[in-house]
Order: sequence, then C-alpha cells, then structure tokens
Amino acid sequence: MNRNRLVLPLAAISATSLLVGFTTAKATSSHSASDAATAASPATALQNAFVSVYKRVGKSVVQIEDSSGLGSGIVFDNKGNIVTNYHVVSGSTSFTVTTAAGRQLKGTLVGTFPEDDLAVVHVTGGGLTPAAFADSSKLEVGDIAMAIGNPLGLQSSFTEGVVSALGRNEPEGNGYVLRNAIQTSAAINPGNSGGALVDIEGRVIGIPTLAASDPQLGGAAAGIGFAIPSSDVVDIAKQIIQSGHVVNSHRAYLGIQVGDTSSGVYVGAVTAGGPAAKAGLIVGDVITSVDGQATGSSDALGSVLAGLSPGKTVTIKVTHQSGTSGSLRVTLGEYPGATG
Repeated sequence: MNRNRLVLPLAAISATSLLVGFTTAKATSSHSASDAATAASPATALQNAFVSVYKRVGKSVVQIEDSSGLGSGIVFDNKGNIVTNYHVVSGSTSFTVTTAAGRQLKGTLVGTFPEDDLAVVHVTGGGLTPAAFADSSKLEVGDIAMAIGNPLGLQSSFTEGVVSALGRNEPEGNGYVLRNAIQTSAAINPGNSGGALVDIEGRVIGIPTLAASDPQLGGAAAGIGFAIPSSDVVDIAKQIIQSGHVVNSHRAYLGIQVGDTSSGVYVGAVTAGGPAAKAGLIVGDVITSVDGQATGSSDALGSVLAGLSPGKTVTIKVTHQSGTSGSLRVTLGEYPGATG
C-alpha cells in the first residue's frame, strides 16, 4: 500500500522547519523545541485521526463464519441487520457472527442480491452499534480510505490507503460484475470481503469486495482493490430488509444465458417475454457488441450492461448461426431481484 504518500508531505514540512532553524541567528533551545513540536503536530494529528476512526468504526465490523469459510460484515442498523457480500454467505442460511469484542451470536440470512454481491444477515440480542454511511457520490480520487475487516481470519485488522479511482465496472469472474466500484490502495485480502471501507471521518464509503489479480505473478496485485459504493449498499440493503428481496436493482437486463466463444458471447438461452426475446434475439446468436461497445466475452458483456440503465434502447450487433450478421434494437429491462 502507498503509505509513503501520506508520510512524505509531513517529512517535507519537518525538513523546511529545520532549514529555517539553521538560518535563524542564535535560536534558543526553547524556540527549537517549540518549532519541533509545531513541525510534528500534523503527523500527530493524522495519527490520532486514524486511531479515532478505528475506535469509532471497529466496533461496528463483525466476522461472519459458516462451514465453508469466513468474511466480514458491517452493522447496518440498530435492529440487528448486518450487510455483507453475497459471496461471503453464499450457500448458507445460518452463521456464527463474532463481534469486535469477541461475543458470538447466531446469524440468519435475510436476503441477497448476487448481481451487486450484497446480502443482509440478522442477529438478535447483540446490542450492536450501527456504522455511519457516507454519500459515496461525493468521493474524490485522492481521498484517504481505510479498510477494517478480518483478512485471513485476523480479526479487526486495519489498513490504509487512498481512493485510487471511481466508477470502475469490474468482473468478479463468476458471471457478476461490480458496478460503479471504488478502486482503493488500502489492502484488500481474503476475509476483508463484506467489511468496511471508511473515510477520515469514520463513515463507511464502501464494502471491500475484490482484489485485482496479477496474471503474471498468479496472485493478488498489490494496492489494487475494489469496493461497492456505500450509496449502492444502503439502497440495496434497505430493499432487502423491507421486502426480503430487491425490487429496484437499477441494473440493465437482457434476459439471456450466455457462454464464451472466440468471436463473441454465445446466446445459450433466451427468457420468454424478456427484453432480448422481444427484440428477436434467439439461441445460437453470437453477440459481438452492445451500444457500440465490443463484447468479446461474457465478462465484457456484463461490464457493458453494468454501465447502462434500465429503459435505455440500445443496438446489439450479432452473428447468426448462418454466418450472417445483423443488428437488433433492444430496450433494456430492469434486473429482477433475488431472494434469500
């Protein structure tokens, strides 16, 4: 992680103060001590801010465990609802939830929305402290970002970095695409998933979900992690809590099942009555582009759709089984919600 980015400006301040001290005639020892204290104060203030953020948010981050592994979660409200990643809870309906203080509670699944990799788990009798959630639409590249979670089972671990980029659409490699993701240099490791990415004021700005992989090294790419924006988290979590499923996903929907070919995305099934079916897309067609953007793989198709809105009419270019090419006009639908 780029820790030096936070330290170097403070070192520069200290160096400048020392130079001024040398050019001042007969500076007294009391003045030197005062200057040193002044020079050190920004570093101390930053350090104290980090400590304060950890104390404030750490108690709202929990560990979620089932028979297949563990991850993290954030206390969403004072009714015992905890928001986490779908991939943390996938395949289970009951969990052991461990608080930052070490108390173990029984958790049950409220609902999920795999497309946004989000889920809600409920516990009773925990007296947990909800986290504060920020408006992620106001984030800027360069904002300080800190991750709190349970990487590799190391409970309540804390890492820091910055917001590296905004608005990323990142395939997770399982058919789903993180939409409008926050890229961060704060360390994201297995077990961080579902935890908190927070700002310098201790407000949740996202849920750490995915670490980029380096195909040459065969492992995680250092300093490149992705988080679901807090505004999306709040929206989806509230829908799951209120309805048990998502009623307004804000995700574009075609209504097809796909596979990869060397020339594009193969249509393996078409949902009757869905947007694709209404436009005339049929099994065996190969999609080569959507809305002018190439779709060389199912991940690429998912990334394109993640950047489009329901209700928009787009052009889809296809190659038919006969070898001929054509274009279809499709009005994108609303992605159906998932239940628990």
